[in-house]
Amino acid sequence: MNASEYLTAERSQPWREELRKSVKAAERTRRERVRMPEQDALTRVTNQLEVNRGLDEEQAVAEASRCLDCAAPTCISGCPVNVNIPKFIKYIEGRRFLEAARCLKETNALPAVCGRVCPQEEQCEAKCFYTLKLKKPPVAIGNLERFAADYERESGNISAPEVAASNHTKVAVVGSGPAGLAAAGDLARQGYEVTVFEALHEIGGVLKYGIPEFRLPNAIVDVEIENLRKMGVRFVTSFIAGKTCRFDDLRAEGYKAFFVGSGAGLPNFMNIPGENHTGVLSSNEYLTRINLMGAARAGFDTPVPAGTNVAVIGGGNTAMDSVRTAKRMGAQRAVIVYRRSMDEMPARREEIHHAQQEGIEFLCLNSPVEYLADGKGRVTHVRVQKMTLGDPDASGRRRPIPVKGSEYLMEADLVVVSVGVSPNPLIAKALPSLEVSSRGALTVNRDNMQTTIPDIFAGGDIVRGGATVILAMGDGRKAAAGIHRYLTGFA
Repeated sequence: MNASEYLTAERSQPWREELRKSVKAAERTRRERVRMPEQDALTRVTNQLEVNRGLDEEQAVAEASRCLDCAAPTCISGCPVNVNIPKFIKYIEGRRFLEAARCLKETNALPAVCGRVCPQEEQCEAKCFYTLKLKKPPVAIGNLERFAADYERESGNISAPEVAASNHTKVAVVGSGPAGLAAAGDLARQGYEVTVFEALHEIGGVLKYGIPEFRLPNAIVDVEIENLRKMGVRFVTSFIAGKTCRFDDLRAEGYKAFFVGSGAGLPNFMNIPGENHTGVLSSNEYLTRINLMGAARAGFDTPVPAGTNVAVIGGGNTAMDSVRTAKRMGAQRAVIVYRRSMDEMPARREEIHHAQQEGIEFLCLNSPVEYLADGKGRVTHVRVQKMTLGDPDASGRRRPIPVKGSEYLMEADLVVVSVGVSPNPLIAKALPSLEVSSRGALTVNRDNMQTTIPDIFAGGDIVRGGATVILAMGDGRKAAAGIHRYLTGFA
């Protein structure tokens, strides 16, 4: 049975036919998209609690009832991990919430995470029939995914996917971010003995160190990880693959294949004067100190500059996370300095909207050219140059062009630089024969994520550079399938 026949057979199940017929399609399309409840902006900048509060049961059922259960569901094609979206949504409409959660876990190891941080508006929701054909707001797939995962967790009846009997074959996963966790989950299902090696002291990778609690609470990540433990996945922390132990040593211990998902932890800077002044930090360092090392919580002694006037350089999601975090850390003024216009800004529209609600200033068409400091080497000002936009560059966005004679000074006692990241270089240094791109990314066969060393596969940011959680997870799943074929002789 091919994918189309499988979906047709599933859609024809009696419970789904009954639901579909219970409300006429024309009525479904007239229903308004349910708005996600939010914490008040003036209140939320004083705490680290989630901004989005989640749908309640009635709201979730109402939103699920908008789904038309299309015969050819294009939304699935927009999902990098191939969640059966109409099926889990129909479970919600039928108030079979635990079944909805189990459906999600058939292909997604981290549904509570994805429901919070994935850019659904660019992926599954962009492929929704409402968007493509009716030019109306899509079904809120991400909000419903979050609801199902949260309902299951809060019910205390958390299911773990079934795993095959052990095949006694050991596979190592390097890095416990979204790519590594997705690969580990799929491999465990197939009976492999999976060990995840993490360089930091906590499991979760970028989910823990890079995303603030007001968007993704650490406790949510911990529950997802615990589910992988129930599936038999083993975790080892404070372990740097290639340093703590060589790959050959792991092979000698019986590991037959490796998945490398060690991320893009090398921050980029702009190479302008003053970047070494005290108070100029990368977004990686700033967010790690706060999100993972507890600098914003009582009882932790992690040093981090709070900043009264904070300038965040960049316009991506990490820049939004940084500037909104600075506001919660007590900044009186928190400013995004971005060299293009708001239209070119790559951050999610929701994150930009939330930042604006919280009083974040946006200084677009401006770029720093120098950081100035006092006599003790502490940053005090940013020299900024105004920009204009020229023709589109390789990214498809209009190229920023400096405006001569437009430089001026702005006060800043903390600067957070968020202009991109590069792949973690440790793996490439540990394996000189591994082929890498000019920017340091591991070279892989995109069909199976196999590197130029046959027993090593890779995915996520170490292959893509900075990308999204769900794309990393898609890589992890594809690599797990590639590893299985490699180990069973079907590569």
